[in-house]
Amino acid sequence: MKELTIAATVENIEAVTEFVNEQLEALECPLKAQMQIDIAIDELFGNIAHYAYDPEVGEATVRVEVNPEPLAVIITFIDNGVPYDPLGAKEPDVTLSADDREIGGLGIYMVKKTMDEITYEYKDGQNILTIKKKI
Repeated sequence: MKELTIAATVENIEAVTEFVNEQLEALECPLKAQMQIDIAIDELFGNIAHYAYDPEVGEATVRVEVNPEPLAVIITFIDNGVPYDPLGAKEPDVTLSADDREIGGLGIYMVKKTMDEITYEYKDGQNILTIKKKI
C-alpha cells in the first residue's frame, strides 16, 4: 500500500494522478484502464478540492492498494471535510440533451460507470471514498 497526503487543491490533481500512475505502471496497467482511473481521480479529487473545506484548504490522503487475485487496483480518497456522499446524489438523465440536463452529477456518473466498485462511508470525522478497478 502506498499513500500520499497532500493539500486538497485543484492544482494538486496532477500530482495525485502522477502518484497513482506510478503504481499503475508498476502493474503494467492497460492504457484504457489507466485513462478511466485518471478521469476518476480528476473528478473525485477535484470534488474534494472544490467542496470539502470550502472556503478553506485542507488535506486529503490518497491510498493505492493492489488486490492480487483478480488483479485490481483500489484507490481510497480520505478527507476531513464536510460530510458528503456523492453516491447518494441523483443520477443525471443522460437521455436529455446537454442543454436540457441539469448541471452537475455527470462526473460521478462516469466514475460509477467505469469503475468496478465504488463505496463511500463517513467514519471518525472522515469522508472515505474508495474505487476499485480490475486490470
